[in-house]
Amino acid sequence: MDINFEYYKIFYYTAKYRNITKAASALGSSQPNVTRIIRLLESQLNCRLFIREPRGLSLTEEGEKLYFHVEVAYRHFMNAQEELSGHADGSSGTIELGATETALHLLLLNAMRTFKADHPKIRIKVHNYNTPELVQFLNAGKLDFAVITTPFKTATPHRTETLYNFHEILVGGLQYEYLCEQKLELKELVNYPLIGLGKGTATYDLYKDFFIEHDTDMELDMEVASSDLMLPLIQNSLGLGFVPEDLAMPLLEKKRLVQIQINAEIPPRSIQIVSDKDRRKSAAADIFYQSLKTFQN
Repeated sequence: MDINFEYYKIFYYTAKYRNITKAASALGSSQPNVTRIIRLLESQLNCRLFIREPRGLSLTEEGEKLYFHVEVAYRHFMNAQEELSGHADGSSGTIELGATETALHLLLLNAMRTFKADHPKIRIKVHNYNTPELVQFLNAGKLDFAVITTPFKTATPHRTETLYNFHEILVGGLQYEYLCEQKLELKELVNYPLIGLGKGTATYDLYKDFFIEHDTDMELDMEVASSDLMLPLIQNSLGLGFVPEDLAMPLLEKKRLVQIQINAEIPPRSIQIVSDKDRRKSAAADIFYQSLKTFQN
């Protein structure tokens, strides 16, 4: 099937904006021309790609599948174009970075601040999802690399390097100060509300297994979508939660949280930088990749 690559470019912008007029403006084209090309592409692919709705366009199932691949390809083309246009030294360019919330707060914010001071012309696009989602994006070729928290599973071989080891502790609001008088058995925690990352996250699976190994079960009273939501909830005495010690320490020192000891060793965790072994990084991405390793503990 011989399809003009320009058609895919027009499809990309139409799918990106979900609007013919905006796509035409971004392409420097006309609305009738964009509509004509989309119809030609649908005819050649023998499927419908868009559905007209009151607020714009939506992708059909076939359109979503096509956009998944075209978006990756288009970004690769743009990155290659930047490199070949006199920027192969990494002085400029765009980095597609995946990061978990914990990795952002424990390591990446400081690392990016330092990097941007030295390389102000390099753009960084941060994709913030949980660990399993970031592994999927990495496998799909949508990221230059990801900085994620363990544990994680992937069927695809990756290059992994440990950047930062950290420990988590059990903390609660001041209402739970009476629990600090002695070590608790893990099974006793079922008597108190627990706050944690929800199902589908690596953290949830880690602690679910941790409780099972100690012949008990974990039931969360509050499930949160990202780790940065946990500390405010815990600080307001809405429950107990396992959080990185480095993030909890400022609040412990200010007497806004209390640490609760348990009679079990909490699993150690780490932040790892994960990349595709077979995919060459852009010059900009490689410079940032190497700079991150200077933050290893």
